[in-house]
Amino acid sequence: MKLALLFSLLLIGFSVESNGQGLNPNDEYIIISGGPALIKWESFRRDEHRHDKWWGNFIRTARIRIQQLQKASNNTVNITWLVYKEGYEGREDEDGAPLISNIESVRDKYKVNLVWYNSAQDIFDYINRGKNRRVTKVSGFEYFGHSNKYCFLLDYSNYSLGTSKVFIHQRDLRQIDKGVFAKKAYCKSWGCHSGESFAKEFRRATGKKMIGAVGKTDYADTWKMILPTVSPGGRWTQ
Repeated sequence: MKLALLFSLLLIGFSVESNGQGLNPNDEYIIISGGPALIKWESFRRDEHRHDKWWGNFIRTARIRIQQLQKASNNTVNITWLVYKEGYEGREDEDGAPLISNIESVRDKYKVNLVWYNSAQDIFDYINRGKNRRVTKVSGFEYFGHSNKYCFLLDYSNYSLGTSKVFIHQRDLRQIDKGVFAKKAYCKSWGCHSGESFAKEFRRATGKKMIGAVGKTDYADTWKMILPTVSPGGRWTQ
């Protein structure tokens, strides 16, 4: 038990420091937030199986990482935050709360570059050409959102129960230009099951290792400013 706890603490520390390389102020650290499910669809599930009772799981966790990275770099890290706008617009209408303004307030407080996206292609275009990649490399890449072993589910339960209209399948990863990444780029998916296939294909497509979960990830304590953990029986891998 003590050995497992020590390993978990070491892994958390590793993710905060991002290997040092990810905090290079001359490069760019990319964080992606997927969208939340809509309650109108999730209400058809049993309570214990519902997703995203709170809208901010993938926003709050991105904010935690932004804070960690800025602290570790003494506020020199160059962060770009990509957020799935359609998902939050839909949930904003449902919740009757100013979610888009809330997200923009995180941008303003932490002075990061916020880029809204509505398609997987928007993400690929930004990764490949959002900056002059001859000069500014991608030295960090992290994803907060729904996923399965084959896909980042950027949208989930927005248009129908348990389905995704906007996603990145592992076969689409070949659209990423390998040359955009810094030599020691730090990459991690905080979504469920990403370590079972997606992370391996990411490495095959980009040449960079990605940390992913075998099993589900748990966002239950996000509101306490705690990053997702692996559910019982799961583990992180790369």
